[in-house]
Amino acid sequence: MTSSSKQVHNFSAGPSILAASAFEKSIQDIQNFAGTGLSVLEVSHRGKEFQAVMDQAHALVKELLGLNDEWDVLFLQGGASTQFYQIPMNFLRTKAAYLNTGVWAKKSLAEAKAYGSVDVVASSADSNFNHIPAVYSVPSDADYFHCTSNNTIYGTQMHSFIDSPVPMICDMSSDIFSRPVDISKFSMIYAGAQKNMGPAGVTLVAIRKSMYEQVADRHVPTMLRYSVHAENGSMFNTPPVFPILVSKYNLEWVKEMGGLEAMAQRNQAKADLLYSAIDASPVFKGTAELDSRSQMNVCFVPQEENPELEARFMAACKEAGISGIKGHRSVGGFRASLYNALPIESVQALVQVIQSFS
Repeated sequence: MTSSSKQVHNFSAGPSILAASAFEKSIQDIQNFAGTGLSVLEVSHRGKEFQAVMDQAHALVKELLGLNDEWDVLFLQGGASTQFYQIPMNFLRTKAAYLNTGVWAKKSLAEAKAYGSVDVVASSADSNFNHIPAVYSVPSDADYFHCTSNNTIYGTQMHSFIDSPVPMICDMSSDIFSRPVDISKFSMIYAGAQKNMGPAGVTLVAIRKSMYEQVADRHVPTMLRYSVHAENGSMFNTPPVFPILVSKYNLEWVKEMGGLEAMAQRNQAKADLLYSAIDASPVFKGTAELDSRSQMNVCFVPQEENPELEARFMAACKEAGISGIKGHRSVGGFRASLYNALPIESVQALVQVIQSFS
């Protein structure tokens, strides 16, 4: 979103682009929320007006993800990074299994080691996380199996999920709501909002109610018990009101656009267009293995190390109104994030810049 007359193409990895309608409706609510004459930033979260927002947001998540009554939806704080320790604090009794596919997966398993044994079932660390390991098995005596569906830094994504013999927990921070998933495979999914869902400040957790029966025999602070937040409708304490409101509007847009099936088609078209341009370029190359390429985060670098070319490309992107394209320092080069709300016209603008260097 920009007030400038020149269009800005927002490829930021997060916080990221959101639907224009979410901004427009949220601005109205900042000025006058639900006809109260007050801003949403100053009304009580216990009032019926915001309770309606919370109820609608819960219902939208369940509808879009296909969650039945066996699931609870929670809106929490602390980001996905809090989940890295909250999950093992609640569920790791003796041993947990982890798939190591990048920085965030590595951080999550490091936190788990404080609560029990961690079995790393597979890792792509030796190739700088440029692929998703294809063959691995999850031990049947693990308390749970944890994976990360999409890796923003390295541009890799899990395109399928195993049938885990133990509860599978997935960090979907950067690709949730971007495609349908077989929810029956999972016992819990979580996501920081600031990619496809909403602004930073709220974390989504979808959890099977049966998981509450598997809480480890240790003291878990009240604020870190999932069941407490479920029993209180995500209002055990004051929730992050504004991020939840914006997320609701953004999810309404996803629904209006046709739901997750439509998002998948939209995102596939954008990714195909950009990867085709990179593959055809004599100047650039993708960094992720072909079968692990992410639809959300496209990472690419010059064919040979060339600081002068990188500087010229960044300058050309700036001239074309392309923002947020610089790659993470772990990979270098460039990263284009193609989250749901990014229009294909923005990808076309980036492709034109790439082709101008051919």
